[in-house]
Amino acid sequence: MKNNQISTIMDVALSRNVMPRILAKCAFAMVLAASPAMAQQPSSAGPYKVLKIAKVGGVGGFDYVYADSENRRLYIARTGQASPPRITIFNLDTLEPAGEIAGISAHDVAVDSKSNHGFSTSKPVVMWDAKTLEKSKTIDVSGNPDGILADPFNQRIYVWSHAAPNATVIDAVNGAVVGTIDLGGAPEQAVSDGHGRIYVDIEDKSEIAVIDAKTMSVTGRYSLGDKGGTPAGLAFDVKNHILFAACRTPATMVMLNSDDGKILATLPLGSGTDGAAFNPTTMEAFSSQGDGTLTVIKEVSPTNFVVEQTIQTPMSAKTSTLDSKTNHILLIAAEFGPSTPPATPGGRPVRGAMVPDSFSIISVGK
Repeated sequence: MKNNQISTIMDVALSRNVMPRILAKCAFAMVLAASPAMAQQPSSAGPYKVLKIAKVGGVGGFDYVYADSENRRLYIARTGQASPPRITIFNLDTLEPAGEIAGISAHDVAVDSKSNHGFSTSKPVVMWDAKTLEKSKTIDVSGNPDGILADPFNQRIYVWSHAAPNATVIDAVNGAVVGTIDLGGAPEQAVSDGHGRIYVDIEDKSEIAVIDAKTMSVTGRYSLGDKGGTPAGLAFDVKNHILFAACRTPATMVMLNSDDGKILATLPLGSGTDGAAFNPTTMEAFSSQGDGTLTVIKEVSPTNFVVEQTIQTPMSAKTSTLDSKTNHILLIAAEFGPSTPPATPGGRPVRGAMVPDSFSIISVGK
């Protein structure tokens, strides 16, 4: 509804004395709220804000970011043909450079807190001492390593791959491969209940696969139906048995019961989610999106969820990690030049080159 139409409604109402002036003003407010072009947009007001943006620079592509809260280190893998592949490490408190592990072309990192062994999703997988950052072993794997999970239940590392085998399981103590798992699809993010059950979202199947950590077998599949598709992030409220599946198509967060897969609720997200986390201290789930938003979902109760806040972040900050000590969310992003139109109609445009030294770490907190 246009402004001149709204004014006409007001004039007619008052000139004909159809309603008192105060009711006319109420009617105007109602029409204004119903107008899509003038309705109030979602507010970013809330307890969270961007605390710091550290422009650390450096060349090379990037994917995931991992916070080792115990050792106070932040791991970011950098890749690319024009730059030497490496894993960069930053001080988790200051975001200052704290080291580098050279010669590793990886997507993600995980650390087993008991053995203090770190692992990369590279080919081969590299194991190192998380205290000294010294490499200790390389582990041959098949597939295309992408995401990773360190499961504290039996100290095993799960290396996820979109190509078969979808999961390679490694003993975190000695680095031995103990098995592989066929998930029947492309895994993205995974979570553990710490008691022998692992959940992983299957991006191309729009479902959550349930894994028995003892037998290394799939014991269940939870379909997201029409509530959420292309799940790319997964978070877990272990205490209340609630999974938070961050989906791209449609852009929604789907909350479901981890025991039976029953869908409890859905809430809207920004565009291009690629990571999720749950903070049991604050009872909040987070989803980071490539459109420059970080969505905070408050678990009011095990059956009541609300979008608490949407924080503006730099564009391309689609992956994130939780620092469980400070309750800060860390994201990574860079600036890019103009994209190239798709080569064929309906294709995807090619992202422009990264602006030199624009790579940044973003810290979000209260």
